[in-house]
Amino acid sequence: MSYTLEERGNLHSLNYRLFFKNAEGKYISPFHDIPMYADESQNIFNMVVEVPRWTNAKMEIATKEPLNPVKQDVKKGNVRYVANVFPHKGYIWNYGAIPQTWEDPSHKDEDTGCVGDNDPIDVCEIGTKVCSRGEVIKVKALGILAMIDEGETDWKVIVINVEDPEAKDFNNISDVQRLKPGYLESTVDWFRMYKVPDGKPENEFAFNGEFKDKDFAIKIIKNTHIFWKDLISQKTDAGELNCKNMCVSPSGSPYFCSADEAKAVVAGTSPLRKEETIPSSVDKWFYFQRE
Repeated sequence: MSYTLEERGNLHSLNYRLFFKNAEGKYISPFHDIPMYADESQNIFNMVVEVPRWTNAKMEIATKEPLNPVKQDVKKGNVRYVANVFPHKGYIWNYGAIPQTWEDPSHKDEDTGCVGDNDPIDVCEIGTKVCSRGEVIKVKALGILAMIDEGETDWKVIVINVEDPEAKDFNNISDVQRLKPGYLESTVDWFRMYKVPDGKPENEFAFNGEFKDKDFAIKIIKNTHIFWKDLISQKTDAGELNCKNMCVSPSGSPYFCSADEAKAVVAGTSPLRKEETIPSSVDKWFYFQRE
């Protein structure tokens, strides 16, 4: 499947939105309408890239808005950028989410003892290419890290783009350890420290910060797909989540979104204008003592 993008508003501002269209040119939700699987028989998943590697703007699928466009996260009324904690600059992978997954905040994970974070499952793509915001790529899972963020389970799946020139060499988390020495340790360090400049404590991890292997990762992804199915079929309370979709729910469902309704959503946002300047403070480097 192919997807196109439509930007609205001013990049790096509160009104920026990135909408998705399918091959027929219809607006869709990247949360609900893009299939989880690119190839189910091979366990190849679709990944929606929210944040290209080396960038700082914390872009994310807007799970509480109609059509779930990508927008920049907001903190204290301002768009949010992740801090640079030495020796890292911005995100150190292409960062995004697997569609049609959901970490249920009412479900306590049997391995971590913590509930889900109410978002699609996060993925860190480790290939050679810097992807584009909104790009939908096909990835294979290599392993998974269980971060505990303020008492919630926040899984981080390590993946590689199947079209990457190195993809054939990476088939499990042990291959990352062997072929990209230090990358996994840096990944744990990044997630542990990235909120410290904001005055928050270091994040913690289940399994003593160890990565679980490919099979474990695929099991977790499939579990979050089941949670999403319960969400979209109204077996689970959606809370503030917006479950409007074009392709999944039947026309009689309150979650079904017509083409006209989708067009009205997009028309109600600001037209594309010149992007805002990224503040120079975003380039600041923070240094902290590691224990």
